[in-house]
Amino acid sequence: MGKSTETFSKKEREKKKLRKQQDKKSKAEDRKANSDKGKSLDDMMAYIDEDGNISSTPPDPAKRKKVAVESIQIGVPKQEDIPMDVVRNGIVTFFNESKGYGFIRDLQTQDSIFVHINGLMNPIKENQKVSFEVEQGPKGLNAIKVKNAV
Repeated sequence: MGKSTETFSKKEREKKKLRKQQDKKSKAEDRKANSDKGKSLDDMMAYIDEDGNISSTPPDPAKRKKVAVESIQIGVPKQEDIPMDVVRNGIVTFFNESKGYGFIRDLQTQDSIFVHINGLMNPIKENQKVSFEVEQGPKGLNAIKVKNAV
């Protein structure tokens, strides 16, 4: 009597293939049963009530809130300039002399402010107290007119 040509792995592949086909058929039947095709527009319509929640019933026109068109702001409102001291004090946390830039920690706001060698009045070193002015640069605040604190 000869050996069977069906091996264990062949049987497993066949079982896996049959399971996959059955799953595919069951998913197709579920899609058909739960499909939105054939429903009317009213059945598919969703409404937003006066509080902004989605509901299946149309909103009551009596509860509608009046909104003045002038009160709607589009975009980001302009930020008001916060008056700060013109001359600030800080400590140099990092300065690379070869590359010509560093950072100063503002003592008042604890912000880290970029400083370039072009904004120095005299040479500075790390952990040195300095006084400086601030200007808005393309990537944030820049320290200018940096000099040793007295």
